[in-house]
Amino acid sequence: MSSTASGKNGTWRNWGGNVSARPAREVTPASVDELAAAVRRAAEDGLKVKAVGSGHSFTSIAATDGVLIRPQLLTGIRDIDREAMTVTVESGTPLKRLNVALAREGLSLTNMGDIMEQTVSGATSTGTHGTGRDSASIAAQIKGLELVTADGSVLTCSEKENPEVFAAARIGLGALGIVTAITFAVEPVFLLTAREEPMPFDRVLSDFEELWAENEHFEFYWFPHTGNTNTKRNNRSAGPERPVPQLQGWFEDEFLSNGVFQVANWVGRAVPATIPAIAQISSKALSARTYTDIPYKVFTSPRRVRFVEMEYAVPRAAVVETLRELKTMVDRSGLKVSFPVEVRTAPADDIALSTASGRDTAYIAVHMFQGTPYQRYFTAAERIFTAHEGRPHWGKVHTRDAEYFSRVYPRFAEFTELRDRLDPDRRFQNDYLRRVLGA
Repeated sequence: MSSTASGKNGTWRNWGGNVSARPAREVTPASVDELAAAVRRAAEDGLKVKAVGSGHSFTSIAATDGVLIRPQLLTGIRDIDREAMTVTVESGTPLKRLNVALAREGLSLTNMGDIMEQTVSGATSTGTHGTGRDSASIAAQIKGLELVTADGSVLTCSEKENPEVFAAARIGLGALGIVTAITFAVEPVFLLTAREEPMPFDRVLSDFEELWAENEHFEFYWFPHTGNTNTKRNNRSAGPERPVPQLQGWFEDEFLSNGVFQVANWVGRAVPATIPAIAQISSKALSARTYTDIPYKVFTSPRRVRFVEMEYAVPRAAVVETLRELKTMVDRSGLKVSFPVEVRTAPADDIALSTASGRDTAYIAVHMFQGTPYQRYFTAAERIFTAHEGRPHWGKVHTRDAEYFSRVYPRFAEFTELRDRLDPDRRFQNDYLRRVLGA
């Protein structure tokens, strides 16, 4: 089931339920040629064009009152090149299906985020990432892409072909054209050993550099109103495979992390005063565990409790200070926050609008349960993040604009100049892009 809901009278809604739009028409092209024709037809009718994947962004990055392109027929693997160790996949392919198909071929991506409902093009265009000391976002693993531009032509981009487009379009926000296929670097499937354990917040902060340096993939969740965190360390392993037993996995990942957590959030939404007490219990509900499995079974987990999220990338050197400020703010504010704060890292990369562009990065994500007022919490958190020159995730809630981005992204002008060249008439414009890239 797609997580994009289309309501009555052609209203489109995103996964988080906080964005809706009424496009003039929806098109589901079955080929790149059909997609290019739809773009040309939109131009004739004077309509804007937007492609939408699974609607997993919390921003209105995919919203349009023009032509909404749905890529669900553009799915599947086009080509596996075992010599170059790449796989070329159609843009509408869900990450979930890509991961399973690659595993069957004995292959895997090097790193991935923790949700796999998104399409490959939606995930990469917004800069979706996991956590990694040496391995970066999904977009950083792209070796080539195919792009339908505003005049309906099809561009193939790589480091050798249209390199300046390639440098930007890997995280293109849908502003440069519609991605129709992506070539990813892959490697032979490997095993990861996951070690999950509770750890006091103060200890995680004091030992953060070591925890980061000693693990290929380190992340943690801090539960506001408590001094508790859950840490996750994923490292490559020689095996043997020791997956989480099915019943234990269901109990921990479905019953506790989704079922009980959902009920706790319902209670917290109805009676906010109960949240600190619930947080104390939630933060101790998951006990330590260690297991070994193939990458997508370790990196990704089901997320059935709906939420709204803001995430900022700060320089890695500033993460401990930023988290201390965030905790102080929550403690003093009287806010009641039922969702944990998630902290991850990424190495610097060379993509113009990547949140990790040119700097080693740490990510801090704040969440609120769907249907709970989030503005006060997010506004206070955003004030802290921007004081550290934070860069918000393109697909998550934020209030920043082009003026701000031109200061925190050294290559911002390079991206907007390329956009002027590829889309002079702003065929792919919408309100969100007008705000973040400028008119």
